[in-house]
Amino acid sequence: MALYLVRHGTTEWSRNGRHTSRTDLPLLSEGEADAKALAPRLAEQRYAAVLTSPRQRARRTAELAGFPDAVVTDDLVEWDYGDYEGITTEEIQRSDPGWSLWTAPTPGGESADAVQERLGRVVDAARTRAGDTLVFSHGHALCALAAVWLGLPVSEGRLFRLDTATVSMLDAHHEQPVIKRWNG
Repeated sequence: MALYLVRHGTTEWSRNGRHTSRTDLPLLSEGEADAKALAPRLAEQRYAAVLTSPRQRARRTAELAGFPDAVVTDDLVEWDYGDYEGITTEEIQRSDPGWSLWTAPTPGGESADAVQERLGRVVDAARTRAGDTLVFSHGHALCALAAVWLGLPVSEGRLFRLDTATVSMLDAHHEQPVIKRWNG
């Protein structure tokens, strides 16, 4: 069964490239408008389950896109940036040259193994569900989720770019997990 991914609409920090995991920011007005614009596209498909991260930016995107009853799950939260919460990669690299979320530890944050485990639960549930699954979540978490879907380590999520208020689709072709549509 297919897994549809929706990244939340624009927030102040997503616009500025600030790492946002635990900080519960609202959508900007443009983020709300973009979330509403998703509704007709998402209404074209039926879903066996609709899930959302507990963060208000994801829940509000789900609501505005036509899914106010999306089931909240902690497994869809953003990768926890720990001490790097609220700062940009450029700022982090001033004190930690070459740092990347995908390849280096994050002080006080979540390990790649922990992210792999919780996103693995999302993938396992989607694959056993009778019907397609729609999820509302965050940029790094969804890129990591795509990697897990493909059978790769979450670090390979670094190969994907995901903009706000976009729809992507993970599926299978000849029983092989594939990305059918990305960042649309």
